[in-house]
Amino acid sequence: MGETATVEISLVRRLMSGDKDAFEEFVRLFRPKLFQYSYLMCGHREDAEEVAQEALVKVFENFSQLRDPARIKPWVFRIAKNACHMKRRRSVFAPARELSLEQLRPSFTGEGEGRRLEIADWSAVPEQLAQRSQLRDILKQAIAELPEMYRSVLLLRDVEELTTLETAEVLDLSEDAVKTRLHRARLAVRQQLDQYLRNSKEGT
Repeated sequence: MGETATVEISLVRRLMSGDKDAFEEFVRLFRPKLFQYSYLMCGHREDAEEVAQEALVKVFENFSQLRDPARIKPWVFRIAKNACHMKRRRSVFAPARELSLEQLRPSFTGEGEGRRLEIADWSAVPEQLAQRSQLRDILKQAIAELPEMYRSVLLLRDVEELTTLETAEVLDLSEDAVKTRLHRARLAVRQQLDQYLRNSKEGT
């Protein structure tokens, strides 16, 4: 169990025991996580702020339903997922563009047994390039353009670091479906970043 997970579970136990100070600590810890998830899922800052707030309110309204402190993260993000879905249904804000399923298909070169997946060798990416804020922006954009079914899996697994089982429970999917969608989402995002890196090298 990681340090962050230990802190989260400790906070939940303190909340369960009636420690009022743990409330503010819990909000400080989870609000940024919920905002980031909601921002990339909803596609608009104002929506994300509302979703994060609504999710936290629902968490505390239903806190007595949480039986196992170790389940806090998937439980919280399930609430956030539902709040985000409700917000997207009634909001005028949504991602301006989403990649189609065809665009998520990996690119191959060659034919027959010589076919190979065309993905850049990221081991050669210069460290200073990987640290550019522009690259981070491209990454966020690539995630935001994923179809929702892939975007949600990527955010929960790679950003929030939920397990495959936890992600499956949050999204009401099988573990195999989570693995498949995660693989496709990673490929799509990597292709977007790959194109950016290629363009950057050509411009140097």
